[in-house]
Parts: sequence; C-alpha cells; structure tokens
Amino acid sequence: PVEPVDYAVIGGGVVGLTIARELARRHPRARIAVLEKEAHLGEHASGRNSGVLHAGFYYAPDSLKAWLTARGNQLLRAFCAEHDVRVRSCGKVVVASTPEQLPALDELVRRGTANGVRLETVDERGLADLEPLARTVDRAIWSPDTGVADPKAVTAALQADLLARGVQILTSTPVTAPPDAGHIVNAAGLYADRVAQWFGFCDDYVMMPFKGLYWYGNERAPRLQRHVYPVPDPRNPFLGVHFTVTPGGGVKVGPTAIPVLSREAYSWAFRGDEAREVATSFPAFLRGGHHDVPALIRAEVPKYSRRYLVRQARALVPTADGFTVRGRPGIRAQLMHKASGRLEMDFVVRGDERSTHVLNAVSPAWTASLAFAELVVDGMAERGAA
Repeated sequence: PVEPVDYAVIGGGVVGLTIARELARRHPRARIAVLEKEAHLGEHASGRNSGVLHAGFYYAPDSLKAWLTARGNQLLRAFCAEHDVRVRSCGKVVVASTPEQLPALDELVRRGTANGVRLETVDERGLADLEPLARTVDRAIWSPDTGVADPKAVTAALQADLLARGVQILTSTPVTAPPDAGHIVNAAGLYADRVAQWFGFCDDYVMMPFKGLYWYGNERAPRLQRHVYPVPDPRNPFLGVHFTVTPGGGVKVGPTAIPVLSREAYSWAFRGDEAREVATSFPAFLRGGHHDVPALIRAEVPKYSRRYLVRQARALVPTADGFTVRGRPGIRAQLMHKASGRLEMDFVVRGDERSTHVLNAVSPAWTASLAFAELVVDGMAERGAA
C-alpha cells in the first residue's frame, strides 16, 4: 500500500513526471508520489516516440497545442541545457510531392505565422541548400526551431530532478484503485480513460490505440542534415511517414499509425477485453464522417511491410535505402468521442477538487510537456486543488 501523500501522480511518463515536477516547484513541502506500473519510467509512449522537438506550426491557432508547443519547445531546450542532455538543433523541412499539396503547405505557413513560429518558404534551390537529398515541388517550408533529443535521456534527467526535490518515485506499482492522497493526478496514458472512470470523468470517450513503427538506417541510409516531413494528408489525422535525424546523427523513417486491437499491442499479442472494446467502438469511428477511415486503413496497414513503407517515403528523399533496423514500436493513446466517432486531436484535461485527469495528451505532448504541466497545475489551483 502507498503511504498517504498530498499528491499522487499515476503514470511515470513525461506528462506525469513534468506535472509532478511543477507541483514540487510550487509546493516544495508537499508530499508527492509518482506511481508507475512498469519497472522503469517512460516505458510506453514517452520512451518510444521520435524525440522531435516540434516548433508548433501544424496546429490551429485556437488550439491548446498551438500555444503550448512553442513555449514547451523553449522550456524543454532550457531543461536539457541545465541537465546536460544533448539537443540536436537540426531544423525541419516540409516538402510537397505533388502540385495539389501546395495549398495545404501554404496553410501550414499561415498557421505557423498566426502561432508566432519562425518559418521560411524556400524554393527548390533553397531546399537543396538546406537538405540536398530532399525533393519538393516548387517550394518547401523551413522550420529552424525544430530539433531532436533522446527521450530516455530526458526521462532520466526528470527522474533525477524529481528525486532531488524529494518526490517519491514508486516503480513496479500498478494502481488498481484510487490511492490514498489529498489529490490524484491521472497521467496514465493508454489507460487514462479507465482511471478517470473511477471518478466519473470519462464516460463519453474511449481510447483508440494506433501503432507506430520506425525503421533505423544502416550504413547505406542517406545522411540527412534535417528532418524531412511530408505535407499532412487532410483526410488523415496524423502527420504521415517522415525522416527523422537522431540526436547522434543517424536517420530513421516512420512512424505508421496503424489501428490495433489492444492498448499495449507492441507485438501480435492482445488482450481479449481490449479487443472487444475496440471492435465495439470501431463502427462509430468508421461511420462518424470526421475522418476518412477507409483511406486511413488503406494507407496505413500496408506499412507493416518495411519495403512498402520505405518505397512510400522515397517521395520525400528519392535515395532512401538501407532502413533495416527495427525500432521499438509505440502505441498512440488516441481518445475517441463515443457518440460522434471523432478522434480528439487536442489536449483534454478534466477534474475537480479531488482529482485531475489528463485524458488526451498525444503528439506533441513530449515537446509541450513542461508548458502543459504549468497549464494542468494552474487548472488545479483554480479548482482549489493546488
């Protein structure tokens, strides 16, 4: 049993850790515990993501993502500098594969400008100067403030920071009922909806899992200088397969966004109760009309094939080859509104004076985490809980 504490944070991913850190900063005498079911922190999305520090130009100007990402980028860079975690400031180019994608590319520039993000539109010659191996049609976007860091190194630095502040970190501690705490923060990721249901906060949503696969390049892989992204497909709620430069200078391609039947389906195994839940919820997703689900399935399922995925990615970097090292798969914890079948694309936080629930914290939650933690704790204070 967990000793009584002032704040119990369920979930040892980056969201839970940064919220615990923000609570400790504001309340240095409070008893705070982080409860994590795995033997190590960051074993799920936080340790399996791309490590990209996003700049914040994909998101609608009225969204939480828009204003949290730019601040989160700055805060995470400062945290990494303070804790000797390397950030590779490689920047990112977004390229168009067809003339039909150019209006969508220009819309990204409009959004970025509205969000106060530094962007530059470059022609094909300008792209060649930035990233000679990438190809575009007519023009591309250059984002100098996009970078990359090692998620595991950041998690380790957060762990050390929390321990120095006196926060208890209890690993191998699954939570099956509300712990004894003055206030409970639910940052349980893939299981956040189920924890929230203990408190009556998530009857209208269900978690829909999507698997992300990455492949790392071997010695034949292109030596890219920048991240290379496509223009997002407006029918698809995800950013699409892209090339990511790693902190050490390697390259990986991915991720996919393949619907799966279980919340931790990193292999082919799955849980029967979760498979039934996904199967029951999928018709609403299919009929909802908010997303072109058949097109999503047609686009994503074939990407289980490494060769197919790399072939698709050659629209961005024609010389792409040598991606043969399988990365750790990740599962995107994506909230779906049960009645409408709409995937929730922004952050969702609910709570009262007893509990706070981070129900949806999908990409760019890693980039935005420190700024998002400020927002969550501000909300707690408004409800008299922090």
